[in-house]
Amino acid sequence: MISVDDYRDKVAALLGASPATALPLAAAAGLVLAEDVRAGVSLPPFDNSAMDGYAVRAADVVRAPVTLPVADDIPAGRVDVRPLEPGTAHRIMTGAPLPPGADAVVMVEDTDGGTETVTISTTATEGAHIRRSGEDVLQGALALHAGTVLGHSQLGLAAAVGLAEVRVHRPLRVLIASTGTELIDAPAPLRHGQIYESNSVMLAAAVRGLGCEVEVVRSVVDDVEEFRKVIEPKLADADLLVTSGGVSAGAYEVVKDALSGQGVEFAKIAMQPGGPQGCGRWQGVPVVTLPGNPVSVLVSFEAFLRPALLTAMGHTDVSRQRVRARLTEAMSSPAGRRQYRRGVFTPSDREVTGVVGPRGGPGSHLLAAFTQANCLIVLPEDVTSAAVGDEVDVLLL
Repeated sequence: MISVDDYRDKVAALLGASPATALPLAAAAGLVLAEDVRAGVSLPPFDNSAMDGYAVRAADVVRAPVTLPVADDIPAGRVDVRPLEPGTAHRIMTGAPLPPGADAVVMVEDTDGGTETVTISTTATEGAHIRRSGEDVLQGALALHAGTVLGHSQLGLAAAVGLAEVRVHRPLRVLIASTGTELIDAPAPLRHGQIYESNSVMLAAAVRGLGCEVEVVRSVVDDVEEFRKVIEPKLADADLLVTSGGVSAGAYEVVKDALSGQGVEFAKIAMQPGGPQGCGRWQGVPVVTLPGNPVSVLVSFEAFLRPALLTAMGHTDVSRQRVRARLTEAMSSPAGRRQYRRGVFTPSDREVTGVVGPRGGPGSHLLAAFTQANCLIVLPEDVTSAAVGDEVDVLLL
């Protein structure tokens, strides 16, 4: 058997870095910058008011209360701002450009709100309520580093410094195929011996959640020629093929039969669930073949696919948060295999770590228990039992 860590490295090595491409800001959320972004303008691009109020010379209000004539009105967006003459005030709105000659803004709350003349009831210090040009970002300065994951604030900054698009690591195009003659697509009625196909639905959602583009082929029957006929024409547009089912040691293992000797190697991984796996290249396209049971699919995604896909798309933080927790129920595990069990982790004020209990048994078909879990409990290969109160590793989902 191959260790989990060695197999994770094999899967990761299949995928090189995703190429850089320019995308509109609206299409770049969650992706990773491929190059630095420098500010095309300063932020703010001009001195402006931080408040609704009156632009003044501080020297003119030093003996407040004082009444000044209102010589101009400056809404946000005005571009033809006249200089402020000594002994006058300009009514000004938040974000509007500060008139030349003004060195302070008095909040409207500290005035009578007049439009012809204004009575100002408080003094003002120089610079009060003024946003200075470039105090956030200077023109030409580095605004965003290559390798930054583009969330809403990063995209907002890119737009604010004048960009309409950014160069990012292109989303990987993942082809997902589920296999098994027993699989039926809902809502067709089931016959005895048939089950509804769910693996491709889960995998597609998980892979899309990483920012990948996904195409799905559902419920391919257990026939080698049919498998090749359906999948081969789609390989040219895929960066990765992911299959579920057909990789174990029984008869009618369609994926194993179709891809053995074609560049894909099949092996047992020292883990439970998810032992039978395969990876390699088929017609030059990276391939990862997963077992057919749904919990095995999800655990395999977490252990192998998720870190490989994120790394290929430029992410550096690709691991789930790992914590230690005390077991609330005893657990056992087969010798020589790393066991992943669904669990519920509860932080504890009385402990540094918290507590965790398994949900459902170890069976790889128990999907409902996964929906109740918020973590995976990990028992290493050399641990065959853990008692109530023992500390264990927990991967937070």
